[in-house]
Amino acid sequence: MIYPTLDIEKDLWNQGYRFIAGIDEAGRGSWAGPVVAAAVVFSPNIKVPEGLRDSKLLTPKKREELDEQIREVAVGFAIGEVSVEGIEKRGIAVATQMAMRRALRDLDPEPDFSLIDYFTIQYIKKSSQKAVKKGDLHCVSIAAASIVAKVYRDNLMRQFDEDEEFGVYQFGKHKGYGTKSHQEAIREFGVCRIHRVSFIPGKLLDV
Repeated sequence: MIYPTLDIEKDLWNQGYRFIAGIDEAGRGSWAGPVVAAAVVFSPNIKVPEGLRDSKLLTPKKREELDEQIREVAVGFAIGEVSVEGIEKRGIAVATQMAMRRALRDLDPEPDFSLIDYFTIQYIKKSSQKAVKKGDLHCVSIAAASIVAKVYRDNLMRQFDEDEEFGVYQFGKHKGYGTKSHQEAIREFGVCRIHRVSFIPGKLLDV
């Protein structure tokens, strides 16, 4: 079983960087709702919460527990999101970058280096960031950001599920992803205002 480490953060702390942000996103491939990014900063003396790993490898209950622990022990954390309208207007790649920049913008303390899962972030100084391949699997700060982003977004989708306008889609169960039940709901009820229409296969829309 693979657990992330602080190896990358330790190397940067040893180089003199003080506030190192881990950044990851949630909802990039969803058919509905916003794309969300989180940024998390830990201190060099962090006691990593037990069981912390890539959010995709955790049960919902464990993610919720770790989200609370991360928020308690982090030096700082922030969340950025881009709406469905922003995604449809600019495309998911640009929207994801925007969400990450918004998380960084709102992060206190301001980081002097950023570690990002897979991507680098446009319009941020190249020398102050690093894209980490499979970062949510190997890097503690990025794994923590993946959990915070996922829990925040899942809660948003559950809130949509509780709204009469959206209840028929059961967003609380599939979080907007293209599951069989979601496809069946689209066939029966069409799309709603929080759907990313450009993501949905044409065969589901031509009914």
